[in-house]
Amino acid sequence: MAFDPQRTTMTRAEAARADIDVGLRSYMLRVYNYMSLGVAFTGAIAMTVAMNAQLMATVQSTFWLFFIGILGLGWFAPKLMVSKSIATAQVCFWVYAGLWGGLLGPMLYQYAQIDPMLIARAFFISAGAFAGMSLFGYTTKRNLAPIGAFLCMATFGLLIAMLVNVFFIQSTGFDWVISIGVVLAFSGLTAYETQMIKNMYYESDGHDVTTRKAIFGAFLLYGAFITMFVWILHILGMMRGD
Repeated sequence: MAFDPQRTTMTRAEAARADIDVGLRSYMLRVYNYMSLGVAFTGAIAMTVAMNAQLMATVQSTFWLFFIGILGLGWFAPKLMVSKSIATAQVCFWVYAGLWGGLLGPMLYQYAQIDPMLIARAFFISAGAFAGMSLFGYTTKRNLAPIGAFLCMATFGLLIAMLVNVFFIQSTGFDWVISIGVVLAFSGLTAYETQMIKNMYYESDGHDVTTRKAIFGAFLLYGAFITMFVWILHILGMMRGD
C-alpha cells in the first residue's frame, strides 16, 4: 500500500481534535461538579440557618454585611481566581457559596412557612432553565460576547432599579418588572458564560491553570444559577399573592 502523507496528516489532525474534545469534556465536567457542590453547600448552610432561630436572627441583623460581601466577592474574586493560587480560588468560591447560604436561610424559612413546595418548584424551574441555557451556550456557533456585554450592563441597571424600588418607590408592579428582568438577564448570562468558559480551555494548560479556570467557571455559573433561583422563588411567591 502506497504511503499517503495527506491521509496521515488528516489522521493526526483528527486524533488531535479527539484529544481536545476529551480534555474539554473533562474540564467542563469539573466546572459543573464544582458548581453543583457549591449549590449543595449553599443549601446545607441555608437549611442550618433556617432551623436555628439564633443564627437566623444574626443573619437578619447583619443582612447588609452579607449583601455587600456577596457583591464584593462577585466583583473581586474572579480577578483573584485567574491570577493567584488554587487555594485562593477555592477560598473565594467556598466563602461566596457560604455567604449566599447564610443570606438564603431566612428567605427559605419564610417561604417554607407559606408553602414548602414553592422552594422545590423554584429549584426545579431554575435547574431546567439553567440546563437549557447552558447547553445552548455550549453548542451554539454564534458569538455571544456582544450579548454578554449588554447583559452585564443590564444587571447593574437592574441592581440600581431594585435598590430604588426598595427604598423609594416600593411598587409591586415595578417589582414584577425587575424580577422578570433579572431572570431573563441571568438566563442569557448563563449561555454567554458557558460559551466563555468553554473558550477558555486550552489543551496545553497545566494542571494548576486548568483547575483555577474550572473553579472560576463554576463561580460564574453558580452565581447565575443562585440568582435565578432567588428571583424565580420571589416570582412564585408574588404569584401566590403572599
